[in-house]
Amino acid sequence: MASLSFLLLLLLLAVSATFLPSSMAASPSFRTLDANAHFFNPKLPAKSFSSSKKFEGSSDFVNLRYHMGPVLSSSPINIYLVWYGKWSVSQKFLIKDFLLSISAPGPRRAPPSPSVAEWWQTVSLYTDQTGANVSRSVVIAGEHSDLHHSHGTDLTRLSIQQVIATAVRSAPFPVDHRNGMFLVLTSQDVTMQDFCRAVCGFHYFTFPSMVGYTLPYAWVGHSGKQCPEQCAYPFAVPAYMAGGGPGVLSPPNRDVALDGMISVIGHELAEVASNPLVNAWYAGEDPTAPTEIADLCEGLYGTGGGGGYIGQVMRDGEGRTFNVNGRNGRKFLLQWLWSPVLKACAGPNALD
Repeated sequence: MASLSFLLLLLLLAVSATFLPSSMAASPSFRTLDANAHFFNPKLPAKSFSSSKKFEGSSDFVNLRYHMGPVLSSSPINIYLVWYGKWSVSQKFLIKDFLLSISAPGPRRAPPSPSVAEWWQTVSLYTDQTGANVSRSVVIAGEHSDLHHSHGTDLTRLSIQQVIATAVRSAPFPVDHRNGMFLVLTSQDVTMQDFCRAVCGFHYFTFPSMVGYTLPYAWVGHSGKQCPEQCAYPFAVPAYMAGGGPGVLSPPNRDVALDGMISVIGHELAEVASNPLVNAWYAGEDPTAPTEIADLCEGLYGTGGGGGYIGQVMRDGEGRTFNVNGRNGRKFLLQWLWSPVLKACAGPNALD
């Protein structure tokens, strides 16, 4: 029975992944809204701006249900960061600026709308069985740098839990199974089981037998050298699309891999918050292969999106593509999320 249980646990590790985008966009049309930013859609013709497509992906067939498990409702959500491999100071600052942009700041410090905090409002609509909402406050409660790849540079879904166990023992991070989560980020020289081939990130929870506790976590990999055309889309596109697909969009922070990675981090954080132990919010009957709130909106970034179109997003005066604003003047491109109220994909940059 012990060996059978272990096999079942391995099977469960296949859940909750950010899968590679299944479709791409094409050349842009423009619509000027003010002197500093332009809304544009990399595929739809200009006449499409007259149609109302505020919330894309709407369907009566989507059966997203609550399965009675917890959500991350305690305020704040404590994120424990594990930097696996070598990361530059500027890369760390960029990712941490995104994470800290999730919390709604005071009115004097609020970034322009649409903002990352407004994007997270969709996640905060999800509740547990007591009616408690996902928290709208996030802090970085601890960081651990594993510079020398304590578990090698070729990881598996199971060995990522060993990385977390090492961080817990050496940091030491507090045991925070009610208020927090681990976020493991691997550097560009690290390979991961199924990375690039099938997924760009995934989330799950740790096994007490490996870490000592049941703790929600997410993993996201750096795709800079391995597969930017898959995991940093739409800032990089596959070679087979050259001449027939979209022009490569300019990343908002001038870093193709990191800007693409932040979009995946956002995807995984939204799903951890609403489904931390894979028994809360998801569609489908099989918990080993759930369809979660970000999966339902994969590839949608703005009004008019769907069917391979990313939707109408924004471009600043320097040509950088984004759809939300963050702290310290940062800009990000984040996919939309499924709203339990609207029963559709939604984001703060919707045009109507």
